[in-house]
Amino acid sequence: MTTSATSGTGPADPAGPTENSLRRALKRARDGVALDVSEAAVLLQARGEHLDALTASAARVRDAGLEAAGRPGVITYSKSVFVPLTRLCRDKCHYCTFVTVPGKLRRAGHGMFMSPDEVLDIARKGAALGCKEALITLGDKPEDRWPEAREWLDAHGYDDTIAYVRAISVRILEETGLLPHLNPGVLSWTDFQRLKPVAPSMGMMLETTATRLWSEPGGPHHGSPDKEPAVRLRVLEDAGRSSVPFTSGLLIGIGETYEERAESLFALRKVSRSYHGIQELIIQNFRAKPDTAMRGMPDAELDELVATVAVARHIMGPSACLQAPPNLVDAEYERLIGAGIDDWGGVSPLTIDHVNPERPWPQIEELAAKSRAVGFELRERLCVYPEFVRRGEPWLDPRLRPHVAALADPATGLALPDAPVVGRPWQEPDEAFTASGRTDLHTAIDTEGRTSDRREDFDEVYGDWAALREAAAPGMAPERIDTDVRAALATAADDPTRLTDDEALALLHADGPALDALCEVADDVRKSAVGDDVTYIVTRNINFTNVCYTGCRFCAFAQRRTDADAYTLSLDQVADRAEQAWEVGAVEVCMQGGIHPDLPGTAYFDIARAVKARVPGMHVHAFSPMEVVNGATRTGMSIREWLGAAKEAGLDSVPGTAAEILDDEVRWILTKGKLPAATWIEVIETAHELGLRSSSTMMYGHVDQPRHWLGHLRTLAGIQQRTGGFTEFVTLPFIHTNAPVYLAGIARPGPTVRDNRAVTAMARLLLHPHIPNIQTSWVKLGTEGAAEMLRSGANDLGGTLMEETISRMAGSSYGSYKSVKDLIAVADAAGRPAKPRTTLYGPVPEERQRAARDSDGHLPQLLPVLD
Repeated sequence: MTTSATSGTGPADPAGPTENSLRRALKRARDGVALDVSEAAVLLQARGEHLDALTASAARVRDAGLEAAGRPGVITYSKSVFVPLTRLCRDKCHYCTFVTVPGKLRRAGHGMFMSPDEVLDIARKGAALGCKEALITLGDKPEDRWPEAREWLDAHGYDDTIAYVRAISVRILEETGLLPHLNPGVLSWTDFQRLKPVAPSMGMMLETTATRLWSEPGGPHHGSPDKEPAVRLRVLEDAGRSSVPFTSGLLIGIGETYEERAESLFALRKVSRSYHGIQELIIQNFRAKPDTAMRGMPDAELDELVATVAVARHIMGPSACLQAPPNLVDAEYERLIGAGIDDWGGVSPLTIDHVNPERPWPQIEELAAKSRAVGFELRERLCVYPEFVRRGEPWLDPRLRPHVAALADPATGLALPDAPVVGRPWQEPDEAFTASGRTDLHTAIDTEGRTSDRREDFDEVYGDWAALREAAAPGMAPERIDTDVRAALATAADDPTRLTDDEALALLHADGPALDALCEVADDVRKSAVGDDVTYIVTRNINFTNVCYTGCRFCAFAQRRTDADAYTLSLDQVADRAEQAWEVGAVEVCMQGGIHPDLPGTAYFDIARAVKARVPGMHVHAFSPMEVVNGATRTGMSIREWLGAAKEAGLDSVPGTAAEILDDEVRWILTKGKLPAATWIEVIETAHELGLRSSSTMMYGHVDQPRHWLGHLRTLAGIQQRTGGFTEFVTLPFIHTNAPVYLAGIARPGPTVRDNRAVTAMARLLLHPHIPNIQTSWVKLGTEGAAEMLRSGANDLGGTLMEETISRMAGSSYGSYKSVKDLIAVADAAGRPAKPRTTLYGPVPEERQRAARDSDGHLPQLLPVLD
């Protein structure tokens, strides 16, 4: 008989488990039988001889694991420095003395964050003492609660705390050689992608899965958004999905019941089994601290800690790494070793434990002696555990492998104690692709077959198969769509409006002869819809500023104001460029810029007025939905009010950029602060309702999939059926070369030729007859690529551009200008005639055509930007 209400904060309650239930649970543990939550809760209450039996069994499990890992009789630790990067936090945990407030920091003469110089000073001193880990600990998202934190980040050029964590980690690697272990609290999947390249390991304590301790007033986590158990479990799962070696654990004795404690351990086991990414579990005992709301709470007793360690060992199994902080147990180290730990955690010869400042670290020599007294050899490890050092990719980012390899014993994965700790370059120059391996597989697969039916790491790289099968309950695993491509092609040829989603997906995956047939069908639909003319527009792009703090991870255009490449044009310079464009035959200027923090929301009106004042006949195609939202929020106007005012100022139409992929699953990977899909749709539909037509776009080939393309195109077709406001659809292949999301190792290097053809063809079919004009981008695809798209359903080449900054900053190699003759040549290459157009696809006045012919090939002078 057990009880789930027994407190886990003190000695076993008389109403706790019976003698028989304890004996049964102990026998199952001793025999290696899997425990359930109730049995684990019983064992957590073992005391006296029952506790001795439990720990003896746990120690045997631990010893078997160490033997299997090739380090029998070894207990590890990490020689580290503790870096409290900021003690500000948006949470209000009732037991915490680490967190403080801005006023106290100011009175103590400290900044809101440690400065880079302060961090590097600690790291250099640690390196001189042989430390190999920089434990970077900080509060959760302090800028969300404290304006002072936001001001500090803004003043130092960081979009958020994670950006500073990333930047300081790079400097630690390059300037000191220490390996950062990051504890920044709750992270999103995207945060993991940002930080993985700069840190071999990360961590966050689960603490407990007892939701009531978070949700109920008076609970230790009440008022702390980042302590919701579901949120923290999601972090652990995202770490696993991101292949990040991750440290987690429990904080025991904060008011949880024994059953809740057991449930927390089983939750950790589930994540560990699913992703194989939890490198260690810390079992930490609560210690009450003065000046906290929980100062009167009794400390978790040593027996509580010992029993929890032993139960954790039984639940997690022999391969798990278990740690208990040695500075929290009053030197009774042998009891923890006897309970099944195999690690002492980080121990610093230089810095204090800033979370438990009243509890000094033991001397490493003392730990070694105490461990040796019970038959264990103390060995140094790195912040990333030896199993992950040996696994290598994908658990270690390639940019970190040289740093880790310089400090690790290749045979064991443990630390080389005498390895020199010196800074090393973080990112090596990119190497060109060279042929290697089985380069003939595309033909040999039919004659020789594959070497094996699975990868050598099949059992590890995908996670735990048993756990995945358990999770894939009936209906959860997606079913394969075996749609007949030939039938889908027949539907498309007969009536593309009848294509089902399954048929459309099959066609978006088409390749080889099926892709050729798809492009032929799309080209036939194009001919029937808009004829053979290839249209183009004489236009000039004007990117009036590239200063932007939005944080789009695909964008290589945006700069901070202090960056060497940052610029902002004056109103006169914008007007001068528009006037020059008019002189050489332009009928449109396309104007977009970064979200400059200094520009008021009315600046966009001023830009439109300046162009119209100088060149009244010029069509002003300007301001992406992101800029519209920026302008509206800065002026306090609604989107409708702002667009109305912009129209009065001279705005004629809106570019449908900033769409990327209209699926937030993708958008939150691509960008940090850009408007969500629903807001993009709101802006565009509002513009259409006000008589401001727009283009539509899709940027593809990064972290997206064909299902996202299908959803995006269906969304655009739906908008057009409601408003009729789109003038064209523009395909925007992702330019990867300098894009941060690619350099960070997240995105793929742009779409393939197959992708480009399939997207162009399916855009023609899925948007028919609602959006008749499909534009291809010569600046992203080049002349030959654009001609191929004209044979795949496209009918428009876009504009002469005259200047193009965004794609060129991203690494496009196809220039910034095409003359009218150049564009006609592209159409000729596709076997089609060319025809000029206006923004709204109307005829171009003869005077404008004559001006374009007379000056064709003569690029207008580019004016210098402001200093």
